[in-house]
Formats: sequence, C-alpha cells, structure tokens
Amino acid sequence: MNAEGKNWTELQAQSSWRMFKIMAEFVDGFEKMEAIGPCVSIFGSARTHPDNPYFVASEELAAKFAKAGYGTITGGGPGIMEGANKGAKNAGGKSVGLHIELDREETANPFIDRDKLLVFRYFFARKVMFIRYAQAFVYLPGGFGTMDELFEVLTLVQTGKIAQVPIILFGKSYWQGLIGWITETMLNDAHNISPQDLNLFHITDDVDEVIDIVNKHYSSSKLTPNF
Repeated sequence: MNAEGKNWTELQAQSSWRMFKIMAEFVDGFEKMEAIGPCVSIFGSARTHPDNPYFVASEELAAKFAKAGYGTITGGGPGIMEGANKGAKNAGGKSVGLHIELDREETANPFIDRDKLLVFRYFFARKVMFIRYAQAFVYLPGGFGTMDELFEVLTLVQTGKIAQVPIILFGKSYWQGLIGWITETMLNDAHNISPQDLNLFHITDDVDEVIDIVNKHYSSSKLTPNF
C-alpha cells in the first residue's frame, strides 16, 4: 500500500472511532437528561460579571422557574450561565450544566448539581440536549454562541421540526437592534421571512412576564421532550 492509501485507511479508522465517541455523547446525554424532568434553557454571555444587572436577572429568572417547577439548563460556564445555575441551586431547583470542552481553560461553574453536569466534546451533540429537553428558551444578552442557539431554535420551530415553544428575548435595549434589522431588512426589504415569523418569540424586560409566558403556554400544552 502506498503512502496515500495508508493515510486514507488511517483517516477511515479515525472517522469510525469519532463516530463511536459521538454516539457515546448522545447515549450518555439522553440517559441523564431523560431523568431530570421539565426544564428551561437559559442562554447568555460567559463574559457577564456578577455585578451586571443581567447576571442578577438570570439568577432571579432561574429561581422563579424553580418555584414554578422547572429546572434550569445552561452551558455550565461563567457569566449568565453561572448566574442562572446559582439562582436555580439556591432556590432548591434542578441545576443542569451542559459543559463544552474548549482549548482555553474554562471550568464548569460551582452551582451545577454534581449529578447533572454533562461534558461534551461536540457542540452539535450538546445543542441537541439543550433543545430536546427544554420546555422554553430564554436568551439574555450574549455573543456568537447565544445567537447560534437562538437562530437554531427559531429555525426548528419555523420549519415544524419541533413544536412551538416559548422563545423569550430578555433585555429590550440589547435585542431591539437585531429585531429592527429582522423586521426592516429580512422581512420588509428582502422578504426572506413571513410576517407571522415575528410571532415566534417574545421580548421583555420583566422577569415575572417571562414566567407568566411559560406558565400560560403550558396551561394548555403537554410537557414533553421536543422531538
């Protein structure tokens, strides 16, 4: 076998091993998440400091969700994620962390329940857990990761791949620029979405309104995994 053939064979072997590692992440995630029960996924920046009002809001949101019977799922890192896990933990709720392995050292925050910390190598496997096991999605100010997770969920609801669930943008001053662009450019100018697509999400500054939106939705809908 020439060098090129040998390299291709090695690549195939690596791909097969990678497939098994991916399957293991899904199996482990499904087994652990199935046992947790109804949750809300809360997203936001890892760079948000504890004295930031949005960090405080994430704590309050998770605490109130805990009292309403929902666990909190975050990405397990610092910032908004830590605030939400802290709020859930201190309120006696389930505190879930879906941590991701990164080249830069970033340890999981200390407010995740020890039996509810999952560590992922692959972003796509982690995103499946966020989406399948959350009954609502709350987005506080964040960066590329938060935007990725927001538009993933909007696309899945828009295309009917998951049922319509509460999608809530928290922080009007942060989100209004994006919503303005979606409305004026994506909808009105380019006609790349439909007017009803603007009804897929809510935007608010009120913690209690977030809880009310979710409670109202599930007063007439069953609490089940999304797909």
